[in-house]
Formats: sequence, C-alpha cells, structure tokens
Amino acid sequence: MGRTRKGHDISGWVIVDKPAGLTSTAVVNKVRWAFDAKKAGHAGTLDPEATGLLAVALGEATKTIPYITDATKAYEFTINLGSATNTDDAEGEVIATSDLRPSDAQIVEGMQGFLGEIMQVPPQFSAVKIDGQRAYKLARAGEQIEIAARPLLVEELILADRPTPDTAVLEMTCGKGGYVRAIARDLGAVLGCYGHVAHLRRIWSGPFDLEHAVTLEQIESFAKTAEIGQFLRPLEVGLTDLPQGTTNAEGAAKLRNGNPAICFTKAEYGDEIWVSYEGKAQAIGRYKSGEIHPARVILQHES
Repeated sequence: MGRTRKGHDISGWVIVDKPAGLTSTAVVNKVRWAFDAKKAGHAGTLDPEATGLLAVALGEATKTIPYITDATKAYEFTINLGSATNTDDAEGEVIATSDLRPSDAQIVEGMQGFLGEIMQVPPQFSAVKIDGQRAYKLARAGEQIEIAARPLLVEELILADRPTPDTAVLEMTCGKGGYVRAIARDLGAVLGCYGHVAHLRRIWSGPFDLEHAVTLEQIESFAKTAEIGQFLRPLEVGLTDLPQGTTNAEGAAKLRNGNPAICFTKAEYGDEIWVSYEGKAQAIGRYKSGEIHPARVILQHES
C-alpha cells in the first residue's frame, strides 16, 4: 500500500510577498506547513534574491497552476550599469567592466529592441534543462554551455527611474518564460556598457497582484490556527482568464467521475473552459455541443 500523505484537504491560493534570501520552494514549504496542507506548489519561480509576488497553490488549486504560469507577469528591476557577471545578477562573479555610462535617452532607445516578440537566450545560471540536467548545475561545475534562444513576448518595457549614472530602474510586462536577468545582460550589451540585475521584484502575475499578498511573517504568526484561513483565496480566482460555464447537480456528479457533462456557457465550440456548480470549480476541459469534456477534474473538499 502507498503511504498516505499527511495534512488536510485544503484548496486555494496563498499570495505571498516573497522576501529575499529564500528559494521559491522554501516559501512553498513554509506555507504548506502553516496551513497543514497535503499538497502545495507555486506558479512561476523567483530567484532566491528576488522579491515580490509568489502565487502558492494548495490542494486542488495545484491543478490550475499552468494557467498562472502561462499568464502575463510584471516586474520592477534595477540594472547595475558598467559590469557583467557570470550569473547576470549581483550574486555572481564580475566578468567584464566598462567606464561607459549611457544617457537616459540612449537607454530608452536601446530598450526598443526588446519590445514585442523577441528571441531570448536564458542565463547560464538558470533552470533550463540541457541534456536532462539543469543549466545552473552545469554552470556551477564550470562548464560553458550553449543554450538555445527562446521566444518571449515583451508587452511593455519602460525606464521608470534613473537614481544614479550607474543604475537604472525598469518595469517590464512579459509573457511566459521571460528572464529579467537576460534583459539586463542583453540591454547592457546593446548599450556597450554591460549590465546585470541588482534588484528584482515581481509586481503581479495573471489575476494576482501585491495588493493581496501577505508576508511570511504574517503567515507564520497564524500557523496551524483557524485564523490562517484569512489568507486563503478561492481556487476559482486562478481561472479568471478562462471562459466559465456552469453545470447542474447531475453534471457535477458526472464530472467527478471524469465523464462529459452538460454545460451552460457563452464559450465557443472547442474553447477551453472551466465549469462550476454552486460556485465551486468542478473541472477544466473543452466545450463541445453543450457539454464540457473534462481534462482536469477538480475535487474540492469542504473545509
């Protein structure tokens, strides 16, 4: 017999304002412990020194993680101009320097090449897999690796502040898979002065923003108490970018067994939708001829 996973059947989202110095996995583990939840995951890794929004999914909400991971995200970050590092951030070893400092106008002009559909090469120290191994593990071992460029949609990139000649604060809105460190590296190269990320903060991700985020200190102060529930947001919030449908009691019963069920929706034939019964998400799937054909069945328990 398989081992029974300890914890409670609790489902929903916890939006954390991640502090610097912790991995995303460490944050997830703290949240899972505080809620005594059976299952947890996160939607989009932040580097250990990065701060800001980390969406943590508990229970059945983990089935909706891809819809947040794929969503548009926004970042605020500071670039140190005049030096490049092997990690493309301030944690790495300086590998090149320059005395050149671009003007504000030159920075704005240089950023134009990073708008729209671009091809981006992830940093050497990244979680990209190369022949089955993480790039950062190979980089730590001293290997120089070739990482293929990947498409990235950058919807917005603006110069928000210029505190000193050596630093520039940028804000970026982008699609899935964007590396802010690569933007800093490549912009520095275009400007001829080198650059790396000094500070990085995620502002929002899909339907979640920092306005609804809580700190780990707040979570820990209510850990394993009834009051911890005040930080749990409904699973359904993570599905707001998908068309919605509803079903009846008979349909909900069918969906729980993974079968197609009647669906009332304004979606088009073939659309991916989510369906609820009495306000609770039941399944995600394709809408066809008045029915939802479930791909993910969501089994929420009463708390």
